Amino acid sequence: MTATPSEGPGRKAVLLLTCPDRAGLVARISHFIYERGGNILDLEEHVDVEERHFFLRVSWSLERFTIPATDLDVAFAPLASEFGAFWKIRLSGRRVRTALFVSKYDHCLREILWRHSLGEFDIEIPLIVSNHPDLRPLAEQHGIPFHVVPVSAPEKHEAELLQIGLCEAAGIDTIVLARYMQVLSPRFTERYPGRIINIHHSFLPAFVGGNPYRQAYRRGVKIIGATSHYVTDELDEGPIIEQDIIRISHRDTLDDLVRKGRDLERLVLARALRLHSEHRILINGRKTVIFD
Repeated sequence: MTATPSEGPGRKAVLLLTCPDRAGLVARISHFIYERGGNILDLEEHVDVEERHFFLRVSWSLERFTIPATDLDVAFAPLASEFGAFWKIRLSGRRVRTALFVSKYDHCLREILWRHSLGEFDIEIPLIVSNHPDLRPLAEQHGIPFHVVPVSAPEKHEAELLQIGLCEAAGIDTIVLARYMQVLSPRFTERYPGRIINIHHSFLPAFVGGNPYRQAYRRGVKIIGATSHYVTDELDEGPIIEQDIIRISHRDTLDDLVRKGRDLERLVLARALRLHSEHRILINGRKTVIFD
């Protein structure tokens, strides 16, 4: 049998699965892998005892696996159906095709492009989309096509249709809003469920919406934060992926908060993108289960 691009030395598969909890789930899934020649490399599980729901991430080597990678979904489907599971299998060798949406702020974009150039993310970046031309030189430095799609209230529907068309033409799997200062419509978010990642410059659920640093400054808080979450049709209410905080004091001005917050934003978004691209996240309603 000729190996497919996702088979052979060093190749692996990753299964993410969630279903109602029951006895023997780990044993059944492990046996499915073992009896077909797979060698488990990593396995993590979690049970939500209140909701009695089971979550699993398992990766295994495909080097001696007897099922071709192209047939793996079909082979696993009967077992998943028996469990009543939501599941997906991802194969190494196929990078997550990621579109970056930006406006004028460059710090999150720079962080992602820098880490991507170091090979930290298992992603490809076929395009960058912006509602302003300001960051085109940065995209050109990295050889990434940059598309300007102006967004105004009367023409927002047409702008989103153009953005969606660009993403579909590029085969985009995931969209990252790297300080993209526009609210996506439900029409847009529903097209990419669990595949749009945002960075919000606040420790959610505090200070949602615009100008959170100004809100925090006026409130006199002692800690500010940043939150990366999946985007839903509820503003800043999507399942949270990653968060971090930093202490501030009465000596800090509003500009200080913004400066300190920028560091958090770029790091939190980078961590979230890594977790997503390595297929370490399962969405559980308005929450996430993260195997890291």
